[in-house]
Amino acid sequence: MQLSLDDASPALSNVVFCVLDLETAGSSAEVGGITEIGAVKYQGGEEIARFNTLVNPGCAIPSFIVMLTGITDIMVMNSPPIEDVLDDLVKFIGDSVIVAHNARFDMGFIQASLERTGKPRLTNKVVDTVSLARRLVRSEVPNCKLSTLAESLGLKHQPAHRAMNDVLATGDLLHYLIERAAGFGVYDLNDLIALPKLGSHPQAKKLKLTETLPRTTGVYMFTDAQGEVLYVGKASNLRSRVRSYFGTNESRTKVGSLLKLMQGIEFIQTPDLLTAEVLELRIIGRLRPRYNHAGTRTAKYCYVRLTTEEEWPRLLVSKTPSAKGICIGPISTRNMATEVVDAIESVIPLRRCTVRMGRNYVAPEGAPVCSAARLGLAQCPCSGTAEPESYANAVQQAADALTGKSRFVLNALTERMNAHSDAQRYEEAAYLRDRIQTFETVLRRQEQAEKLCSQGKFTVSFNNIVYEVDNGVLASTRNADQLFMPLSSLSKHIQEAIIPPAGVHDVHGVLRNDAMDEVLCIAKFLEAQK
Repeated sequence: MQLSLDDASPALSNVVFCVLDLETAGSSAEVGGITEIGAVKYQGGEEIARFNTLVNPGCAIPSFIVMLTGITDIMVMNSPPIEDVLDDLVKFIGDSVIVAHNARFDMGFIQASLERTGKPRLTNKVVDTVSLARRLVRSEVPNCKLSTLAESLGLKHQPAHRAMNDVLATGDLLHYLIERAAGFGVYDLNDLIALPKLGSHPQAKKLKLTETLPRTTGVYMFTDAQGEVLYVGKASNLRSRVRSYFGTNESRTKVGSLLKLMQGIEFIQTPDLLTAEVLELRIIGRLRPRYNHAGTRTAKYCYVRLTTEEEWPRLLVSKTPSAKGICIGPISTRNMATEVVDAIESVIPLRRCTVRMGRNYVAPEGAPVCSAARLGLAQCPCSGTAEPESYANAVQQAADALTGKSRFVLNALTERMNAHSDAQRYEEAAYLRDRIQTFETVLRRQEQAEKLCSQGKFTVSFNNIVYEVDNGVLASTRNADQLFMPLSSLSKHIQEAIIPPAGVHDVHGVLRNDAMDEVLCIAKFLEAQK
């Protein structure tokens, strides 16, 4: 798989760094202008170019700035204004990576000057040595001021509040920090930029486990000391995604305990994201990792069944499918299944009681009529008030609605929703809208799954990747005429978990709940390519 330019992060030894420092006449671009610019380019630890100039700030230099830097009004009187310097500075920086100590300050002045003169802002990547130092050496130094770091770390150059002196000291600091960063498995630019964002939590030493992760699409698995899979995820860039768990912006509350238990990382490279998603679903479904909330999702799946095997059929929600009657599913949650039943029963007057009524059933004398029947919402055969022919018609309408052969129910609900809306009964209209959406979602998923499964075995190609689909599941993926195979170094239980399922239907011919997610994943992917 060929990496995109975004994914192909250059090795630090190949990066051109432009270390930059400014001296100014004030603490912000609005208060004072730039008095001096210094910049040095480095590559592979060697200096390759310099840029240094005094700048006329267009304002008087405060006395305390003069005392600090030694730059006076007389010194900058005949120097060029920033407007005349910017083009040369931008050209010197080129496409290098900008480095500065407290980069926000220096970049703020430069970007403000560019905007003020109508020039485009710099979009170069930026490395802030203050942030890096806080991440790597904060516990070893009194503070992270440039002068303190230079003295404490024994850097060759010492800052003196003059641009070039400070640039050389910052350059020394940059290369010192790059060496220290190698201990965290940082060898390329993207990792160096991301390093300050990786929180200083007790598990930071485990960053070394990410050193072998590739910057490709695939599946990653966090394992404990016994090799048990704790968490499974997919990513378009395995290395970046896994390293992000060590960041301070990770919002999930269980990440801390996950990293504490995690002792190893296994991964599977895939040629595309679809294959990664399918493998992720299989591993989660079969190994049920404790930190994957989705691992228990299939346990909540259920089915809606019309009991046509009964003399007086009814609708019910079931945890397991059945060969009897008309069964649709699996449906993601019991609430969704219940809404499907409610949607149909609100339009079609089926019985709602659970009384067993065989072919020879005779209603007891004086049997009460259920409340739904009294309201005209249902028929009540258990009381002997239902007409067989009328009831048979209602059953057929329900069967057609369940199997998607008729939009009778959806049209009736839509008509009611519009009537409520016209009458400004918006809460009731919203309730019906949600019920319609749920019913449509269930029918759409059912249609997608059945359509894909009915196609049997076929192959399809997108972006030079060939997929072999067998009865709705992914049998194999080929990239550049080479069959994709997971890494042989995977643990045995993971290798077994990613084997394609032997079939997607149960003994009753109903789609199994542990196969639904994969079938829908592939169906949605294929539809998106049309």
